[in-house]
Amino acid sequence: MTSERHRQALLAAMPILFVALWSTGFIGAKFGLPHAEPFTFLFVRFVLTLALLVPLAHWISGEWPQGVRLWGHIAVSGLLVHGAYLGGVFYGIYQGMPAGLAALLVGLQPLLTAGLAGPLLGERLSRLQWLGLVMGLVGIAMVLGGKLDPGEMLFQGFGLGALASIMVALVGISLGTLYQKRFCTGMPLLSGTVVQYLGAGTLLGLGALLFETREIDWAPTFLLTLAWLVLVLSISAILLLMALIKRGEASRVASLFYLVPPVTALEAWWLFDERLPPLSLVGMAIAIAGVVLVVRSGPQSRSR
Repeated sequence: MTSERHRQALLAAMPILFVALWSTGFIGAKFGLPHAEPFTFLFVRFVLTLALLVPLAHWISGEWPQGVRLWGHIAVSGLLVHGAYLGGVFYGIYQGMPAGLAALLVGLQPLLTAGLAGPLLGERLSRLQWLGLVMGLVGIAMVLGGKLDPGEMLFQGFGLGALASIMVALVGISLGTLYQKRFCTGMPLLSGTVVQYLGAGTLLGLGALLFETREIDWAPTFLLTLAWLVLVLSISAILLLMALIKRGEASRVASLFYLVPPVTALEAWWLFDERLPPLSLVGMAIAIAGVVLVVRSGPQSRSR
């Protein structure tokens, strides 16, 4: 009876554990970027991840995407969901963006996805979703307003370049989510992730080759961070997500994603003493509430 209770407690904790692990990606960027440039860092991460994930995918399922066309669609979704998203986040943090603020901005992905779903997928927003969109915009304006520091960099510790990088990440994962929903419906999760990582790794490797020195300081901090991002985030979190989907818990994970920004902000405050002013904290709460409204209200079919 006791073991059954422990099992049920573990199963109930799995979605929260997944979100907690996901939030550490922003912290890992903060730890690792002093030792390697962002595209180089991510390229090494993807190479190591693929070295482990390819045999794992073959061993666990052995199911691979069918047809060159589907492989191409999955690779494109990987360019957007992983390449543009992670490349933009890591470059933004590399340019001085606080990890908690970066997590909040890209955490607006459900808002942008909902706004794009109308013209692209034939879905229309409910009144509550429109309210959520407005709240998200107001919240972000308050967050950025609290960080304003008119001068050489415009914001406290970062400039427009960092903000533009995070916007690239936000647009990338939003378009990638819609693209995957439209063109990758037959994608096996584990082997499909392999194909996505191949596409993203190619893009980031090209970025490192063209724009970076590709020098790496193989310090213990970098090695430990790299191991965490590969083994815990890119491998364990994906396997955990597979287990959740198998149990029908994917929607619960989606609803918990809005907890990632505050969790990341707390981690960044504890580890790096990153602080948000009161106006930004209030704005974060409003923006997260807007995301909750959009996610919980759900899409509606467009009337013809």
